[in-house]
Formats: sequence, structure tokens, C-alpha cells
Amino acid sequence: MSGPELPPAAPTGGPEPVTVRALVARGSGAELRVERVRLPVPGPGELRVRITAAGVCHSDLSMVNGTLAARFPLVLGHEATGVVAEAGPNTRLAVGTPVALNWAPACRACWWCLRDEPWLCAANTAPTVARGETDDGIRLHLTLGLGALAEAVVVPENAVIAIPAGLPPEQAALLGCAVLTGVGAVGNTARVAPGESVAVIGLGGVGLAVLTAARRAGATTILAVDVAEAKRELALAAGATDFLLSDDRLSREVRGRTEGRGVDHAFECVGRATTIRAAWRLTRRGGAVTVVGMGAKDDMVSLGALDIFHSARTLRSSVYGSSDPDREVPELARAALDGTLDLSPLVSGVVSLDEAPAAFDRLARGEGARWVVSLD
Repeated sequence: MSGPELPPAAPTGGPEPVTVRALVARGSGAELRVERVRLPVPGPGELRVRITAAGVCHSDLSMVNGTLAARFPLVLGHEATGVVAEAGPNTRLAVGTPVALNWAPACRACWWCLRDEPWLCAANTAPTVARGETDDGIRLHLTLGLGALAEAVVVPENAVIAIPAGLPPEQAALLGCAVLTGVGAVGNTARVAPGESVAVIGLGGVGLAVLTAARRAGATTILAVDVAEAKRELALAAGATDFLLSDDRLSREVRGRTEGRGVDHAFECVGRATTIRAAWRLTRRGGAVTVVGMGAKDDMVSLGALDIFHSARTLRSSVYGSSDPDREVPELARAALDGTLDLSPLVSGVVSLDEAPAAFDRLARGEGARWVVSLD
């Protein structure tokens, strides 16, 4: 696949906008198409990153199916890796630096950042950001400020994290979303301890990352739950000790594997009221439910007041793995390189940019873990 096309140099010799191919949605529910888009010249504090690989994430699907309020035309993608190709003034990363993208860069100055909660940074509230334009001159919007399913992006430098070289691009692409979210939910939010029991509902890329992190944390009973029998082998490869179908026998099956109590930790990785309630029922008295999936604002969760009191369970969410990406993404990359973190079960397949619409169809049908688009 050819790389980004550079227009002829201006008479002054100054930089010019770059035209690249990108996956674009023209409206909610519209057919996804690969189009040519124009990126701006990197300004002060900005970088142009040549994308080598990008994951197809459910959050991208939520942008085009109406779950999240998005603006169009929209370049999809927010989970990616690449190489710095051009640096604007007042930047520190050198051209050629391998990087992962960060869809929630912290401002380091707001109330939450100053309380060491950068995952709740006040600057990260918009699902889309306007930048660049389509080839027919329409103002373009980018998913979570990145629009990473493209041959290149222009982003603020704080949305770029330097990582060690050598990790396969299809694995490095997942560091800034699926891996960080799943590993962080286990280690930062729930703080799973050795010997504890875990259930994970929903086995997409994030759910499989939770399984991998639970095994790495020393959990001894790791129950993977999904509606699709086809997820069994993926779950066992990622670290599950058992695979259970989500049906009317689920609570009984879980209690049968936990001496009648239920699990210490349940992770909901779907983002639906029904699965949040299911996670609640699978958890022991005094245990914790961690909601990792992002759902719709009108999908209401109902729990009995007496049940809340009597069960003494904790219900909480894990936003972006309760993580500090600038610190944790390089650590995860090093762990993947030295073999202490196995990311291979998370990748179901690698496709081209032209095949990305079909990968979104597979995602909507619940097939596989993470499909990764290669742009190298």
C-alpha cells in the first residue's frame, strides 16, 4: 500500500498539507468508505504520525451506530501505533520515534489531574474534534481527537506516547486502548490480588485483556463469560480457567466454582444494563463489580435497595483503566517485549484499510477479539 502523498513543495519551501487515505463515515448508520482527506501542517506543539496499525474498537462502532453523539463526516479510529513523520515547532519527540496514540491526553492542570486522576481529566469530554477536511472541502471530524484509521494523523504532542521499538505493530496498536483499559481495570481499579476469583462478562478485545491481566495478577479462578461459544478458545488462550455461556444457568455455574459464594471480582465489558445486573449477581457478598464497558445514557440499571445494603457489594466503573497512559503504556510495551504480557490472543486478524468496513461488520456481529488494520 502506498503511503501518504505529499503535494509539490510550495515556492517558499515551507511545509504543505498532506493528503492521506482514511476510513470515513458521512453520517450515523452510513456506509463506511475509504476516502482521501487533507491533514493540516503540524503547528506548534503538534506532530504528524505515520500510522502503521490501528485497532477496530467498539467505541468506533458506537460513533456510527448512534450510541455516542458524533459529528460528521468523521474519520474513525483511536487505537493505533505509528512513527513520528513530522514535528511542528516546540516539540520534543524526534522524527522516526515509534509511538502509541493516546485518545485521552491529560492536561496536567485541572482539578482531577492535580489529584492524580488523569483518566478523569476535564479536557477530555468531546467524542469528536474538528481538524482537517475531506477531499471535497468539507470540514472533517476525528474520533476522540485522533481519527487513527488513516495513513497519517496530525495531533497534539501530548496525544503521542513514545514506546520501545520491536513490538509487532498489530500488538503495539492495542496498547493505548484495549490493553491499557483491561490491564488497568484489573490492576488500578479493582486491584485484584493473588488467589482471588474473577468473572469477566464480554470477550471482545478489552474483555480478553482483562483475562490476561487477571492471570498476570495471580487470580486462581478466572471465569470467562460470553453469549458465543466461539469465544471459548480465545478465552482459554487469554488466561481463563473456565468458559461459561451467558444463559439462565450462569449464576448457578459460577457459584458451583466458587464454593457457593460468587466471585471476588466481576468485570462487565459490554456496557449494557442487563450484563451489569448479571455481573452483580455473580459477585459474592462484599465483592466488587467493575464496569468497563461504555453503554448508552438511556440504558438504566435497576438494583434493589435492600440488595445493595445486604450484599455489601461495590459497584464502580473503570474509565480508561484508571490509568496514567504516559507512564503505563511504555511499561506495558516493555512487558509485551520481555514476554511477561502476552498480547497475541487479543489479535484475531490483520486486514488492509480497504477491508476495514468488513472488520466493522465482524465487530458488530461479535466475531473474534480485535481486528487490526495494517497501514504499513
